Amino acid sequence: MEKSDFEDAIKVADDIYWVGFSDEKAHLHCNPYLLIDGDGKDTEAVLLDPGSLTDFPKVMRKVLELVNPGKISLLVAQHQDPDVCSNIPVVEDIIDRADLRVAAHTNSIRLIRHYGIQSAFYAVEEHDYAITLNSGRVLEFMFTPYCHSPGAIVTYDTKTKSLFTSDIFGAVSGDWSLFVNDESSFFRMDSFHQLYMPSNQVLTHSLERMQRRWDIERILPQHGSVIEGSDLVARAFEHLKGLPCGIDLDGEPG
Repeated sequence: MEKSDFEDAIKVADDIYWVGFSDEKAHLHCNPYLLIDGDGKDTEAVLLDPGSLTDFPKVMRKVLELVNPGKISLLVAQHQDPDVCSNIPVVEDIIDRADLRVAAHTNSIRLIRHYGIQSAFYAVEEHDYAITLNSGRVLEFMFTPYCHSPGAIVTYDTKTKSLFTSDIFGAVSGDWSLFVNDESSFFRMDSFHQLYMPSNQVLTHSLERMQRRWDIERILPQHGSVIEGSDLVARAFEHLKGLPCGIDLDGEPG
C-alpha cells in the first residue's frame, strides 16, 4: 500500500474503517476506527478510540468522508490516555446529538471526565459488558485490567468477529504498515509491550480470557497494525503470551 493511500479512510472489514493517519515522525501510529451499521436513514455509527486533540482534524475529515457525524450514537474509549480520547469534547460538538454516549469502564471514566466531556457515560460493567445497536448488532466488551491501565477494556464486534484491542497488540515502529504481512513482523510489538504492560502474567491473563470467549478473525489495535485472519491472529496471541514485559525485565536482585 502506497503512503499516499493513508490520506483516505481505509476499509479494514465489512462495515469497519480505519480513520487514523500515518505519523512517520512519532513512530507511534494511532488507529481510530469507525464502525458503520446499516444504511440510509437507519445508519448508526460507532467511533472507537477517537484519538487525541491534535489528531482531530485528520480523524474527523476521514469520518466525514464516510458518514454524517450525526449518525454516530456511541464513542468507545477503551482507556483514558490522551492519545485515545482527548478529542472527545470536540468530536461530540460535531456530532451534536443529545443521546450520544461514551462507553468505558468506570475505572477509566473517573479520569476521562476530566477532559470536559458533556455526553452521558455508558459504564460497560453496569450493562453486562455489552451494548446492542438499533439493528440488533451486539458489541461485547471485556475488562482487561492493567493492560495497560486499571480501566482498560477491549471491544468485540459479533458480526465481523473483529476484536478492537486498544493497547494490546500495539506496536512502535518506524517501518509501519496498516496490515501485518506475516509473523516475522510480530517483533514490532515487543518493545511497546515491554514498556507499557506490567508483566507477562498480567498480559497473559487477559489474552487467555479473550481466546476462551471469542472466535477472532482480526485484531484491530489502537497502535500498530491490523492482524487479519484466524491463523495469524492465533500466532500473534502465542507470541505475546511468550513475551517477558514490565517487571519481568527488572534485572535487580529480589
